[in-house]
Amino acid sequence: MRRTSTVGALLAGLALLAAACGGNGGTEARGEVTSPAASAPAVRRTPTAPAKEPIILAFGGDVHFEGHLRARLANPGTALGPIARTLRAADFAMVNLETAITTGGTPAPNKQFVFRAPPSALTALKAAGVDATTIANNHGMDFMESGLRDSLAAIRKSRFPVPGVGRNADEAYRAYRTTVKGNRLAVVAATQVLDDHLIPAWTATDTKAGLASAKNVERMVQAVEDARKGSDIVVVYLHWGAELQPCPLPRQKELAEKLIAAGADIIVGGHAHIPLGGGFLKGKYVHYGLGNFVFYSANGQTANSGVLLLKVEGRRVTKAVWKPARIVGGLPRLLTGAEARAEYRRWVGLRGCTGLSARP
Repeated sequence: MRRTSTVGALLAGLALLAAACGGNGGTEARGEVTSPAASAPAVRRTPTAPAKEPIILAFGGDVHFEGHLRARLANPGTALGPIARTLRAADFAMVNLETAITTGGTPAPNKQFVFRAPPSALTALKAAGVDATTIANNHGMDFMESGLRDSLAAIRKSRFPVPGVGRNADEAYRAYRTTVKGNRLAVVAATQVLDDHLIPAWTATDTKAGLASAKNVERMVQAVEDARKGSDIVVVYLHWGAELQPCPLPRQKELAEKLIAAGADIIVGGHAHIPLGGGFLKGKYVHYGLGNFVFYSANGQTANSGVLLLKVEGRRVTKAVWKPARIVGGLPRLLTGAEARAEYRRWVGLRGCTGLSARP
């Protein structure tokens, strides 16, 4: 559980930023057990469910450790730099790990860019306050089947939650479940972006390991419906959209509609390498693009970054704030003052082409 004082300060910061612009420990909750007095007769007590408290969820975009960023994994505890303070302050944080987790494997054919990182990448994310990640993206199997075997082995050994990949389709589409301050949280992850010639090799099936593909809309709907059962909050983290396109594609909007109908409360994602807009659709929160987060080649508009913070009460997102950042030397650094306010206003303006609303 994150420190209450830290989360309180984060909430205060959200309110201040929103007003100015117009607008980790573990996450398992634990209830108190009261022992009967020594002189009293033994009484069988019925366990009560922990009270549900409001929670803060933090989402960042694309992360990898290519180029000069690889050296940062020599000290995983500080690999993500100062942004870790923001991630640790949330009750639950998630990013997209845009890489295979391997030091070997065979590079995917006919791909201009292939990314990989050693298992210490997972250690670095955990140390920075990230509670779950996904490699369900168009680089998660850059080193093909042998690289995937290494990735799955690293995930099992680390015991770090990585939904969206598995030894078969059942595992890949299965939600990661945890309890955060009494709230039963389920997280589904998948990619809508895959190179056409790699779709058969990369997509998980009933008999083959791979990634969860959001191209199979029927299977995604089933995954969300399954996640809905026994959960208070269902989050879907997707790799979707088109690179450098500031507005969501029709297929993104169509998928969001169907997943909300299936029971999703929050849908976030990335791939465009630039931030897109976010807002409400039928009372549920959708963010079409989180941009780059830890990325060695970010510059110009692709260096625009940030952390999406959502306050959730019950199944409702009651506050959504973008904490704008700029990637410098591969790492996101939060903006302050007038620069932060201007970038926040620009982010609010990105909602214009999304069809989303500012309020539920």
